[in-house]
Amino acid sequence: MIRVALADDQALVRMGLRVLISREPDLALVGEAADGHEALALVRRTHPDVVLLDIRMPGPDGLRVLRDITGDPSLAATHVVIVTTFETDEYVLDAVRDGASGFVLKDAEPADLVRAIRAAANGDALLSPSVTRRLVELVGRRVPGSSADVPAMDTLTEREREIVAWVATGRSNDEIAAELFISPATVRTHVGRAMLKLSARDRAQLVVFAVRAGLTIPRA
Repeated sequence: MIRVALADDQALVRMGLRVLISREPDLALVGEAADGHEALALVRRTHPDVVLLDIRMPGPDGLRVLRDITGDPSLAATHVVIVTTFETDEYVLDAVRDGASGFVLKDAEPADLVRAIRAAANGDALLSPSVTRRLVELVGRRVPGSSADVPAMDTLTEREREIVAWVATGRSNDEIAAELFISPATVRTHVGRAMLKLSARDRAQLVVFAVRAGLTIPRA
């Protein structure tokens, strides 16, 4: 069972998330918070597997709460998915930098949010396609692509480099597998090895590394 906590200052949003979680047999809601102080207290009290966290809240905002969670060794097993109406560059970069395991917009399909919760609980990261595109564009503007910017990239096999390039497109393991005519398990293996070699925390960091290294999808 995946234990989920949610924090949002809008009661209607919390109600919608509560109903969504209650409909999934493998998800269980452990508590709700309406501001940053309540959110942090809730997380420290319940140690959930996943926190659904809004950015704009009274008290400490979501990004500050995120930093407090990821900076607390006792909460190392808790993963944060940012759920917000905002997708500005600064929010995306800050959330990725500070350790968010997902960044989903509130107008996303319910299935996308559930998928993000499960991915985070499994130690993976999931960004909505629009967020991934924004991250790629922003990093690409700020950091000209060169493999010299990510020296460890040279330790990857050609297949691992190819998989990392595909990850930077925002595609899931299943979608990458379909493109390359290999199994999702094989993709997961390559992603895991690449993350280990690059010391990447999650897929979001892989996206950043791919752009910094100037990786592109090989075309026949």
